[in-house]
Amino acid sequence: MHNRLLALRQHLREVKLNGFLIPHADEHQCEYTPEPAQRLTWLTGFSGSAGECAVTLDRGAIYVDGRYTLQVRHQVDTQFFEPLKLHEDKVEDWFLSNLKSGDRVGYDPGLHTRAYLDRMTKALTRGGIELVPLDKNPINEIWTDRPEPSKNPIFAHALKYSGERSVHKRTRLGASLKSDCINAAVLTSLDSIAWLLNIRGNDVAHSPLVLSYLILKNTGRVELFIDEDKISDDVRDHLGAGVKIKPYEAFLPALKKLGKGGKNILVDPKRTHAAVMDALEAGGATVVEKEDPCVLPKACKNDVELDGARAAHIRDAVAMCKFLCWFEQEVHGGEIDELSSSDKLESFRKEQVDFRDLSFATISGAGPNGAIVHYKSSPETNRKITGNMLYLLDSGGQYLDGTTDLTRTLAIGRPSEEQRDRFTRVLKGHIALAQARFPVGRTGAHLDTLARKSLWDIGLDYEHGTGHGVGSYLGVHEGPQSISKSGFGVALMPGMILSNEPGFYKKNEYGIRIENLMIVRESHFEDEESPMNIIETITFVPIDTRLVNVHMMSSAEITWLNIYHAQVREKISPLLTGRELEWLQQATQSLMVL
Repeated sequence: MHNRLLALRQHLREVKLNGFLIPHADEHQCEYTPEPAQRLTWLTGFSGSAGECAVTLDRGAIYVDGRYTLQVRHQVDTQFFEPLKLHEDKVEDWFLSNLKSGDRVGYDPGLHTRAYLDRMTKALTRGGIELVPLDKNPINEIWTDRPEPSKNPIFAHALKYSGERSVHKRTRLGASLKSDCINAAVLTSLDSIAWLLNIRGNDVAHSPLVLSYLILKNTGRVELFIDEDKISDDVRDHLGAGVKIKPYEAFLPALKKLGKGGKNILVDPKRTHAAVMDALEAGGATVVEKEDPCVLPKACKNDVELDGARAAHIRDAVAMCKFLCWFEQEVHGGEIDELSSSDKLESFRKEQVDFRDLSFATISGAGPNGAIVHYKSSPETNRKITGNMLYLLDSGGQYLDGTTDLTRTLAIGRPSEEQRDRFTRVLKGHIALAQARFPVGRTGAHLDTLARKSLWDIGLDYEHGTGHGVGSYLGVHEGPQSISKSGFGVALMPGMILSNEPGFYKKNEYGIRIENLMIVRESHFEDEESPMNIIETITFVPIDTRLVNVHMMSSAEITWLNIYHAQVREKISPLLTGRELEWLQQATQSLMVL
């Protein structure tokens, strides 16, 4: 990594720059970036799904959020990159401390939002530092073996999975644009494009996305910018006459033509890079900054998508139960490690109907590795799962009818009383959220406290959010909904799928997380005086009761857990036989209500 940093600094000197910004983001603001866009990983070694790097000619800093505070120190040489806190420590302040008036900091306008650049420009100008847009990204120039963009073909996402024809979605959203006096919307988010056109692909790891851009006219007609070699005749027929296909690289030139005559063009400022706005404005467009029109309808799944999610979670639970049975039989031999365990789980998932991929790289953390929230095992960090420890396993699958994500924490050997206490507090928070009934219009921020209270009672907490949205055979992390302290912006609405995943992490010792997915549904309780929503849990995998301290649980909480395990038995038992069925029956035995 040091040689790469030296090469970058030499290039900066050649183009008369004193600093450079390297975001995690790619041209589409994807959470999981395609290989050619993994510039941050290439330069620093950090592989997390959020972060940013700042470099001068003699210093470097890397910014990560609370999920990665431990991981960054494992992956990045802190001699060359100082770890700092994303969203708390400001990149502009770091530049102001390390540069002088007259210095120049470069950036790629195709990788940053306008709001970010405006904030950065305002701050750096105070110190006499110039922020300079670059035509060529310096990382691209020095990355000599940079992978080529994917040539994987795209495919149609069938109506039996999507629940609505693409032409209906386009017509409906186009009409909404027209009613708002907007001529067109520019879409750069790959999940929005995949949802709108009912297409899927394999251009991004673990997410069935297609590298593309899209312009949606208020007539419902579309211009799709994509590598045309990836489109078969069948897919062209699926897209139909309302979708005009153009080369991927023709996107920015097309934007300059789109805005002629001052047309009103919608752009989502949170999801679109500055180069898009620059091109539109250069062509005379009036940029209307509003949310991507696909985001909310995509988040509120239709009945077909919800039934698909329920079905996918049943098959995924079968794979998990088969794995957990195998794990319990084999772990006592002392030969299982993090990597062999996650590989075995993947093999069980591959046996399931309509399985296509993992929904993210499995988090398989034994003992202290489980305390790293988004840990990724490697040959260098791989631990044996043996002795007395906790094992945290966070995993999920991409199925044609749904996306899954669940976490289980397993007791290996004899858990300590402290571990049982912390696990039970996490479980109490999980149950509180799973049982939530809340007024229509409330956001995830209103519910977040429910999951944390038992930990707060003894002065503990966790740094990550409690719940994220999940797509329908799309991204495992999907907005705009969330359950977190910052989740005030969007009300939780029926049809939204979210995770319920409180946790606790003791640095260098163990990690605990319990995660199920759930659907927001309308409540029909007859005595309600105002409209309410409720939660439907759709993950059905046993929770390790060896870690539960029943003396800390209320009778209502124990009843919830017993009912949950009875549902697991009812739904999964018919799909298992022999030893695996026996294991499930044992793992879901009722706890005694005190």
